[in-house]
Amino acid sequence: MSQRGRRMKRVKRWGCVVALLMFAAVCCAVPVSNAIGAYVALKTGASDNGGIAEEGSAADIPARMLTAYKKAVQQVGPYVPKCQGMRWQVLAGIAKVESNHAIGHGIAANGDIQPKIYGVLLNGSGAGGNTTAVADTDGGKWDGTAQGERAVGPFQFLPSTWESVGKDGNGDKVADPHNADDAALGAAVYLCGDGRDLTQGSQLQAAILQYNHSNAYVANVLGWIAQYTAAAKDPDLKNVTGTVRTVIEAALSQRGVPYSWGGGNAHGKSYGICCSPSGKSGATIRGFDCSGLTQYAYAKAGISLPRVAAAQAGVGQRIPAGLGPLVLKPGDLVFFATAPGRDSTIYHVGIYLGSGQMINAPRPGTVVRLDAVDTMSGYAGGARLL
Repeated sequence: MSQRGRRMKRVKRWGCVVALLMFAAVCCAVPVSNAIGAYVALKTGASDNGGIAEEGSAADIPARMLTAYKKAVQQVGPYVPKCQGMRWQVLAGIAKVESNHAIGHGIAANGDIQPKIYGVLLNGSGAGGNTTAVADTDGGKWDGTAQGERAVGPFQFLPSTWESVGKDGNGDKVADPHNADDAALGAAVYLCGDGRDLTQGSQLQAAILQYNHSNAYVANVLGWIAQYTAAAKDPDLKNVTGTVRTVIEAALSQRGVPYSWGGGNAHGKSYGICCSPSGKSGATIRGFDCSGLTQYAYAKAGISLPRVAAAQAGVGQRIPAGLGPLVLKPGDLVFFATAPGRDSTIYHVGIYLGSGQMINAPRPGTVVRLDAVDTMSGYAGGARLL
């Protein structure tokens, strides 16, 4: 059998193929008067990491980066006393788009990031989409070059902006944009402006627009903030009883268990197989993939499910995608497909919790967690078994 044939056989067998999140990390924090168009300073490609928050933490954000975001929220008050509504999810939304939370870089205990994160040289060459030359302001102190400016650190500040908003967040008496604590605090100060109320949608949008003067950028960041916020909420189960509660509690009990391609079954977590379409092996990871998790949860209520997500769509009362996710009820299976309407293309399944949330084993490199339903692409309806 050819290599392609073996891969297709694996995909058909497990049925939890995940769509890679495609994103471009975008420009840098600059004053509106000197804003550079979106998707300029730093670009990244496909990633297996989704950066979705869960249970007040964040499954895909490096722990040290999340600490920096939460610390900045606590520290920003003295610098901008009138600022209201600064949350770690706001900072995480910015950092997700700017640097994917510095994933792939080492983060020391004191917050220093290595290797340092640099954007493209903003010399108007067109590289990375930049068409506006920005003159050097720091002699290469922060951006490593005196030939012009480039954005720096996990929040992608221009050196000129950093000089006005940079703060010492880790107590070493140096405000360094390449330090997670310093950069997060500087971003919080910058977004707060003269004292914005970030609980107001218009003011939050204005803050993000100041960070990058692009409506596309604002929409992207707001999307991540919304996903982090929704996923961080504990589900409301006070009106959930009986077998529905049994299924949901079984799934929720596995939060934090690693994703394992091909892992999990009716008896619980297990070692998976090799390999996912992106080449990630579950053979050394004891955990769940999406359909393994649903198999386990429903088995606790005495219901046997097929192993693959597409086959699970054939069990129970099918809920068409055209009705929208608002008709889903807690305990329903929720499906995602490359071609919604064609169940043979279903690639993912979760368990609906209510309020737009699901319990989910999303993709390699993540853990079982709460996600917003719209985290995954290609909503394909649900199935009601209870």
